Amino acid sequence: MIKLKDALKKDILARVREKYDLEEAEIEITTTPQQSFGDLSLPFPFKLAKKLKANPRQVAQDLLPLFSGLEGVKKAEVAGPGYINLFLDRNAFFRTALHSLGRTSLSPEHDKIIIEHTNINPNKAAHIGHLRNACLGDTLARCLRYKGEKVEVQNYIDDTGVQVVDVVFGLMDLERKTLADLESGGQKFDYYCWDLYARTSAYLEAHPESQERKSEILKHIEHGQDPEAGMARAVSRRILRAHLDTMKRIDVGYELLPCESSILGLKFWEKAFALLKEKDAIHLSKEGENAGCWVMRLAEAEEKEKIIVRSDGTVTYVGKDIAYQLWKFGLLGRDFFYEPFEQEGVKTLWITTTNPAPEAPAFGSASRVYNVIDSRQAYLQKIVAQGLRVLGYEVQAANSIHFSYEMVALSPRSLKELNYKVSESEKDRSFLEVSGRKGLGVKADDLLDRLEAKALAEVERRNPELSADLRASISRAIACGALRYFMLKFARNSLIVFDFEEALSFEGETGPYLQYTFVRLNSIFRKLSDRAGFGNAELEKLLREVPILLDRLPENEGHDFWDLILYAAQFEEHVLHSAYSLEFSHLAKFAFNLCQKTNAYYHLYSILGEGDLELRNIRIMTVFYIREILRTALSLMGIPLPEKM
Repeated sequence: MIKLKDALKKDILARVREKYDLEEAEIEITTTPQQSFGDLSLPFPFKLAKKLKANPRQVAQDLLPLFSGLEGVKKAEVAGPGYINLFLDRNAFFRTALHSLGRTSLSPEHDKIIIEHTNINPNKAAHIGHLRNACLGDTLARCLRYKGEKVEVQNYIDDTGVQVVDVVFGLMDLERKTLADLESGGQKFDYYCWDLYARTSAYLEAHPESQERKSEILKHIEHGQDPEAGMARAVSRRILRAHLDTMKRIDVGYELLPCESSILGLKFWEKAFALLKEKDAIHLSKEGENAGCWVMRLAEAEEKEKIIVRSDGTVTYVGKDIAYQLWKFGLLGRDFFYEPFEQEGVKTLWITTTNPAPEAPAFGSASRVYNVIDSRQAYLQKIVAQGLRVLGYEVQAANSIHFSYEMVALSPRSLKELNYKVSESEKDRSFLEVSGRKGLGVKADDLLDRLEAKALAEVERRNPELSADLRASISRAIACGALRYFMLKFARNSLIVFDFEEALSFEGETGPYLQYTFVRLNSIFRKLSDRAGFGNAELEKLLREVPILLDRLPENEGHDFWDLILYAAQFEEHVLHSAYSLEFSHLAKFAFNLCQKTNAYYHLYSILGEGDLELRNIRIMTVFYIREILRTALSLMGIPLPEKM
């Protein structure tokens, strides 16, 4: 569809310019509100009429003769108060659509894109809110790669932050544990640290005199001094591996794990600090509440200055983030060292290090950067972009994109499912938000375990004859699909209230409904193979014969495929729209609507039982095209494709 619209725009512009002054941007091609009105609509006569101070319908009537013979268009007609509607050559369009399968008409626009997402503090288990971050970031990466962009996905590991400090404090000062003690115990380590972090936070709040010891631990970790630094490294690495295992359950992966300890150890901040001072982007405050701090002047609309370096000499999060952002764009003049962290098949996951290491791929130096961070961090993300701007990097600042989103909460029904004990202060609330510091919320693995268990019960009810391994595999696929679709179907700035029953339903706007539709389409081809020996060779032969079959169709007969094919052909437009707007609810809605139209088609028209062989073959190619579009759409959303449901 994108290719056709681009060709039509160029052709229309060339024709219209013979009579009128018009810019290419003014030629917009939209869809019609009803199929009977036509397939595509041109609203530009309204703009032209405004320029000419004329009646839009009359302008459209005057333009109509220019649209005779447009390639791919059967006819054009004036509609309503001034639209020109186009009726496409259906057979030619279907032929082109079929033969374009597997070849995208999209093209890259950037040299390299970095997407930073997930970014869970390595001090406790991942929770449900982290899953939304990962689903959004991973879907963006998939869509941009489909578009042809070179994408590098990073998962930033804050292994020296105050959250890790709290856990180290809890281990060493409250529980008197050593590194050797960490290897013992049957409880999952990230779960153990979840509880320990909440207990430590409560203790520190009740014992303000402990802040001095906490500050000491922080300094020792930042300067690599043992035993605190060794404990922090052991804790963060072990929990990081647990986080990666959790993300694998929803098919999320990364290329690089940049560590804050590497940023500190390789003096990234010192280099950024020198650049900021050299450009007078920051200054030492000598009076007021910020006395002794290095602060950045913000945009004129902002009232306050932002502290970059505290009076005790420690750098704030935003200072380190500015240094990291400079590195992402290749502007820092320094690089990390890298070493393999994990191997999965042929893919190597790399992690940054301060030690010279064997040769590694080239990381960083992007032309655009997406930071997937929740909406509460909007202010800090503005400061990071401002840091680039005051250094004179306007282009890079403009290409520093904050991909923001709202939080995830749980419905009362879901809380009950997970046996979460609601406190008196929470019992009247319609949902519960997550707070790791207070130990409130649902661990991601617990959520996924429950989803898989509920999916397994449904699979066993529907397909008891399947092997235990296959039932388990299908259940994992359904659980992953349910979660990922639920995380994508809402606008990103909407609060999500997660509900098990809603997410796992095989009907309605859910991941399992989409998966079920794909399985149903697959079953058509499985039956074709079983009953008539119709396999890949026959499918390839039919693809070659489609032009002949379509040309034999009478003008107004046998076009039952049209509404379905026309809608499915808009797939790449929805991919682009979602990627540009960072609203993957558009792609999710497209996939859902396509499934609805597909199931309606399936009920209306016989495919395997159609007596007219040529019509049957056209319908086979219709569902083949839809299946391949749906396959790609589900893949971009990270929704697995189970064998059965």
